[in-house]
Amino acid sequence: MSGPVDPMTTSAWARLNDLAEDFEPDLRAWFAEDPDRVASSTHDVADLHVDLSKSLLHGEVLDVLLELAEQTGLVARRDAMFAGEHINVTEDRAVLHTALRLPETASLNVDGQDVVHDVHEVLGRVYAFADQVRSGEWTGVTGERIRTVVNIGIGGSDLGPVMAYEALAAYRQEGLECRFISNIDPTDAATTLAGLDPASTLFIVSSKTFGTLETMTNARLCRSWLLEHLPDDADRDQAVAKHFVAVSTALDKVADFGIDPANAFGFWDWVGGRYSMDSAIGTSLVVAIGPERFAELLAGFHAVDEHFRRAPLELNVPVLMGLLNVWYTNFLGAQTHAVLPYSQLLHRFPAYLQQLTMESNGKGVRWDGAEVTADTGEVFWGEPGTNGQHAFYQLIHQGTRLIPADFIAFAEPSFELKDGDTDVHELFLANFFAQTRALAFGKTAEEVRADGTTDEVVVAARTFTGNRPTASIMAPALTPSVLGQLVALYEHITFVEGAVWGIDSFDQWGVELGKKLAQEVTPALSGDAEALAAQDASTQSLISYYRAHRTS
Repeated sequence: MSGPVDPMTTSAWARLNDLAEDFEPDLRAWFAEDPDRVASSTHDVADLHVDLSKSLLHGEVLDVLLELAEQTGLVARRDAMFAGEHINVTEDRAVLHTALRLPETASLNVDGQDVVHDVHEVLGRVYAFADQVRSGEWTGVTGERIRTVVNIGIGGSDLGPVMAYEALAAYRQEGLECRFISNIDPTDAATTLAGLDPASTLFIVSSKTFGTLETMTNARLCRSWLLEHLPDDADRDQAVAKHFVAVSTALDKVADFGIDPANAFGFWDWVGGRYSMDSAIGTSLVVAIGPERFAELLAGFHAVDEHFRRAPLELNVPVLMGLLNVWYTNFLGAQTHAVLPYSQLLHRFPAYLQQLTMESNGKGVRWDGAEVTADTGEVFWGEPGTNGQHAFYQLIHQGTRLIPADFIAFAEPSFELKDGDTDVHELFLANFFAQTRALAFGKTAEEVRADGTTDEVVVAARTFTGNRPTASIMAPALTPSVLGQLVALYEHITFVEGAVWGIDSFDQWGVELGKKLAQEVTPALSGDAEALAAQDASTQSLISYYRAHRTS
């Protein structure tokens, strides 16, 4: 892979700077002038219907953004990723999360290995395990069937599975619950385990190296809880093997823990944690929704992969949305990006995207080691509508900051309810449609006065400038396939931004320093004077406060 292109040295970047200088958004006028704006700005990819007409695109902007993509080598980098080239240069690895959802009939040789064969071999084992748990064939050490599965992981080993488990609530098997432990705060394990019956609880320890500090600490806590709370006549020598499985490739460590290595499901170094929910990391989800539904999830991912790989850039939805984010971030001054799902089941989706986007593109150097010359990354955040409307939408509507927002909704509700004769889902979606309209077109002072307001102070307060950019993403329903499509869409949006900025979106060295320092600080907390003396003055003071106030 050749070195990155500094985007600021391209003619397209210079032209975008010129366009931004004179840019005055006026969505009302743009819609009035162009009756085809909606049709030309709306795209379908698999089941996703994406309306970008309320974006701040006008005139030459889109054409020049597409030139920027060409001049920074987006297509070559995309093709290199799909081909298995080592585009993760700092770790010398391929980036092949897309291989996790290739059909079994496909073939992709990377570094002399058919990775599709490997993926489906592990998938088959995960599916067989899930069927055993779901059918009751897999029992605990006392012979009881499993009723609760607890996934122990952190980062990508937690955020993806828990997000998808919540999103696909309508597809879960009745009588089988999944819970998730991630935080090393012992409260997380204590509250998650509360009320569970150890005889019917199964743990999945998700750690590729079987050495992640948080995950292994929680795994040991859960093992102790299991052994302590099983009935007295339970065979404790077999308890861990019957109540724990692993998602890991470190089979020696798995065995040392007490897990049968035959019940360890691996994945590969070409799968980053934040891209791994559709690997064996999703084992808890496979148990919850079943292999057939998980296969539908993978097919949804693959459909968007194929669109990203093959669609012309001007019709390529991840490309268009990624370039829009570059336009907002680097030329219009946006620093954050809101994701607002009008689906309570997607309440963990913004948190999932935080890791995907911010761990990927939170970089200050290019993949050749040179410092970046432009701002990179966006702060992703959000909450489901309509909760957000009563919390932070005020800032999006009338604040001084430009906050692009993606709105997500589904035509069919996952759970249909009526309030008398009122279809509550329609009441809900009325807010979805109204919010993007209000953000785009606002309300003028004249319109406020026409409503009968005469106090000019109130007129000013009730005026909305509009021209707040949104993207609207709709689908028929929140199915496993559609969830896969949504996740893949944002994976590739993230890729596009990283390619334009010339950064490696697939390493995450920024998390390492704090982890290393935590290991150095730990002895000081328990009274090691030498370790305490090695800390800076502020840390010493804080540790002293902790030790003075820790009573147990």
